[in-house]
Amino acid sequence: MGWARGLYSAALHLLSPLIWRRVRHEHALTDSRGGAGESPRTLRLGRIPETPPGERMLWLHCASVGEVLAARPLIEALLARYPAHRLTLTTMTATGAERARALAAARDDARLISRFIPLDFPAAAARFVSRLRPELALLFETELWPNLMAACRRRGVPVAVVNGRLSPRAFRGYRRLRPLMREALACVDWLAAKSSADAERFEWLGMARERTAVVGSLKFDIATDDTVIGVSQRLRTRLGERPVWVAGSTHEGEETRLLAAHARLRESYSKPCPEALLVLVPRHPQRFDAVAALCARAGMRVARRSRGEWPTGECAVYLGDTMGDLLALYGAADLAFVGGSLVPIGGHNLLEPAALGVPVLTGPELANFAEVAETLLAADALVEVADEAALAAALAELLGDPAERHRLGEAGRAVVAANRGALERTLEGLARLLPPK
Repeated sequence: MGWARGLYSAALHLLSPLIWRRVRHEHALTDSRGGAGESPRTLRLGRIPETPPGERMLWLHCASVGEVLAARPLIEALLARYPAHRLTLTTMTATGAERARALAAARDDARLISRFIPLDFPAAAARFVSRLRPELALLFETELWPNLMAACRRRGVPVAVVNGRLSPRAFRGYRRLRPLMREALACVDWLAAKSSADAERFEWLGMARERTAVVGSLKFDIATDDTVIGVSQRLRTRLGERPVWVAGSTHEGEETRLLAAHARLRESYSKPCPEALLVLVPRHPQRFDAVAALCARAGMRVARRSRGEWPTGECAVYLGDTMGDLLALYGAADLAFVGGSLVPIGGHNLLEPAALGVPVLTGPELANFAEVAETLLAADALVEVADEAALAAALAELLGDPAERHRLGEAGRAVVAANRGALERTLEGLARLLPPK
């Protein structure tokens, strides 16, 4: 073990009381156990069933909900291209695990397995890899766990980073850990970067240029299946002619601004049609109740999707407090605002509504999706607003202009279609690392 990873591992052990407190808290908030009778400690120490001898296993790790959704086309493609393999999908967060299990249940396919990734203690990492015995480890975006990567290297498991990205903010943090990152990246056999800027940041941290390729963003290969479209159409039909906008993946401090924009919109919206409806979808399920209370304090009547309530004409807000429905809710809207962008989070996936042909609005905080935002802006397929007042004005203008909404929606759809292909390029690179089918 190199000195940097040794110090890192020692720090993890010193911080373990705080780490375990956070793990227990998250599991309690989400009521996500991950397995009958299994405690968080068992789940997070790599104590998984051993892969039976002769069974071929792939392993893909995603951080949380957004990454699982973005990785779905890759998951489907891997299961289709490697029918002799099973695929273990791991997540770090309990909400991510819920989404992974929902994906596995929707497929009704025993070949897709959902598990928690172990905490990156050396023994837990070694135990997990030795029991899973994957033929290939895939780490999605920025999920660089030094002890897990080292455990793969010791057992001869090829490691690939797919959809690799390093935002400027993340890069500044990793720069302070450059010796540790150099040691971790030495375990990576192939890195598929989203952009040349991401590739350069990885290379500065120690990733070998000859093992790096710029393939584009997998997010452009977003899947919009008929089931999602069907749910969207039924929702839109039931909502009728009232103007509807969705605010998806919202965060604390952001909902207050969105509700203020909605209040302005409802006051200024003067066309002879029902009042505007905001479909509000918080990013984290543990905040659903708090956001419902926030709507009530703002004087807005709210219907909650989780309770089967329907937004009648007097309802101002429809709270999307269920998991896995955001795409369908986007598809039922006239306009979509993507959250994490009016507060310093860095934004979320602008391509989800764009792929459905729904006009996209965003705030100015877009560090995590800078390249995607630039591509959409260059095609005049994105409306960026500075604050809630500008958002209310943009909403009112667009809701009164069906032709411009149609143009924006089609422009966004065209951007997604024109930039597809990262999935195929990623699969071609991975084929060089996998043994024969």
